[in-house]
Amino acid sequence: MGAETKQGNVIEISGERRGLTGLCVVAFEGRFAQEMARLIEKHGGRATIAPSTAEAPLGQNVSAFEFAEKLFHGELNITVFLTGVGVQTLFDVLETKFSRQRIVDALGHLTVVARGPKSVEALRAFGVPIALPVAEPCTWREILEALDSSEQCPPLRESFIAIQEYGIPNTEFLEGLKRRGGRVLQVPVYRWTLPQDTGPLENALGRLIQGQFEVALFTNSVQVRHLFQVAGQSGLVEALRQALSGVVVGSVGPLCSQALREQGVAVDLEPEQPKMSQLVASAAEHAHSLLAAKKAVEGMQSNASARSHQSADAEVIAPELPARAFDKLEASAFMRACRHLPTDYTPIWLMRQAGRYMPEYREIRARNSFLDLCKNSDLAAEVTVTAAHRLGVDAAIIFADILLIVEPMGLGLRFEKGDGPVIDGMIRTRADVQRLREVEPEESLSYVFDAIRKARAGLRSDIPLIGFAGAPFTLASYIIEGGASKNYRQTKSLMYRDPEAWHEMMGSIARSLVKYLNGQISAGAQAVQLFDSWVGCLSPEDYREFVLPHTRFVIDGIKLGVPVINFSTGTTGYLELVRQAGGDVIGVDWRIDLAEAWSRIGYDVGIQGNLDPMILFADPKTIARKAIRLLEEVGNRPGYIFNLGHGILPETPVDHVLALVEAVHEVSAAMRGSEA
Repeated sequence: MGAETKQGNVIEISGERRGLTGLCVVAFEGRFAQEMARLIEKHGGRATIAPSTAEAPLGQNVSAFEFAEKLFHGELNITVFLTGVGVQTLFDVLETKFSRQRIVDALGHLTVVARGPKSVEALRAFGVPIALPVAEPCTWREILEALDSSEQCPPLRESFIAIQEYGIPNTEFLEGLKRRGGRVLQVPVYRWTLPQDTGPLENALGRLIQGQFEVALFTNSVQVRHLFQVAGQSGLVEALRQALSGVVVGSVGPLCSQALREQGVAVDLEPEQPKMSQLVASAAEHAHSLLAAKKAVEGMQSNASARSHQSADAEVIAPELPARAFDKLEASAFMRACRHLPTDYTPIWLMRQAGRYMPEYREIRARNSFLDLCKNSDLAAEVTVTAAHRLGVDAAIIFADILLIVEPMGLGLRFEKGDGPVIDGMIRTRADVQRLREVEPEESLSYVFDAIRKARAGLRSDIPLIGFAGAPFTLASYIIEGGASKNYRQTKSLMYRDPEAWHEMMGSIARSLVKYLNGQISAGAQAVQLFDSWVGCLSPEDYREFVLPHTRFVIDGIKLGVPVINFSTGTTGYLELVRQAGGDVIGVDWRIDLAEAWSRIGYDVGIQGNLDPMILFADPKTIARKAIRLLEEVGNRPGYIFNLGHGILPETPVDHVLALVEAVHEVSAAMRGSEA
């Protein structure tokens, strides 16, 4: 070991800097600005504190006092509390003028509805009787269903309903109440505003964009919103996101991390305990190694174009990224399996886990076309989050469709009832290929990125979010055939007749996919999956010549450190070639034994699969038995993710899906325990 010396609070070992020595750190703390500066400087950093929040005078919460007036005059029938922090803030505001007992007594004469455990806990702490607690997943639909079915709740028609809000109003919930004949009083409550003097914040924003900081620390979610609000006023939001991607971003806890991810910012540090001192200490421990990794990644990405021209056999070695400190997403079973690390149980998620088999999804689809649902970021995020939380799976996948990308390519897309997708303006000749447009997803597919940001904010902090796209061959087949095909005659005709045009088209698709998938990652996806559902129609020779280079181009172009799942069907005959195309995890269908598939692709990558979706129509005991067989095939080897060999079918009973998830978790955990 090298010599160790101690200078103040900074330790140097063999010349390697420790602490925050030499680093410029920006923090956005308001109330404890001086304390934050001292902590940063104690660890050797150069501190810039740019307060982004100021405490709002409680007496300025006009809506809260309007609520109190109607509450004390007996005008309200129902009060719905949506957040625990909102309950606390509302009481803080009202208690500046009224006694707590008076507030509690008045609420005792209403029907009090509490959304989720945090609202329940906060109300009980104040002694407020709760008539109707609404359990998770706690979406506005569950609240409406509870109000409609509760015998303790007065009829919504002609009821006067107060809605405590903390953040953005839920317009669909409000409209649902109004459709039922209710009168609604919105009660937004808040504690923080922007500082009167935003000069220091604007100055820090400019310096951050200019690259003058190496570390940025956030101690609450409001700081994040206010920083992006100020950036938005100057048209600097994208510049801010780009700047934050190059510094070490530290978040004090899960809510703050959610706010950052909602803005498309990756969180590098989150302390085990949500305290300011631990945040700074964590930054001091990890900042230098994280910065080194980021610089290495930037170097690799700057050479991406050169890398894409390497020979097919060249191997690209990516620098190993240090684990993000105490990041719940990185510590999740799904992410650990993607990275080929041991897990306490086998993680499971299911393709099409948000789909027609779920009543919540059917209710939304009854009022929206499929394309409208995909393009409505609020609804797409809600469908994503609801499915993941209800099923108890270990990862969510954003609700979208692989064909959304074809519209920006200059083609038409529609979904016909009973016939599936139809592509207008099909590609059949070299001239057709040349009219294809390469996609700029920030302009044409921003609604997907918005849905990812909203879903990431709505998911539990330990549930990763998967982004996805169709693989080049499957997309090419759709735009050549114009829809589904049994024999892929048009696709193979172009491939064999004009290989040069084929490769030109596949190259254009691949380049668009790289931008699209990296955009999903920037918006908040922790991993991505490529769906190559149709590539099994090819021979090994054709796959090697016409597909493999383009799929590998996409996977090589994904941001380093982000796991890629390469999923295909019907490729049992050439799994080794699929492995050559790349991916941290290879997804396989049910047409091969899982153990055999893994032995063929190699144990240096993960594997995902491969239960036949039809098994979910069997009884729960049979489902559990089939799941156990798969778990026994792979044993406790790290890198396994349980999934179906294809998507959940629309007629699948929801209870059977729940039984599968429960069986995988329980049995795999027991297997780990018995081995220990």
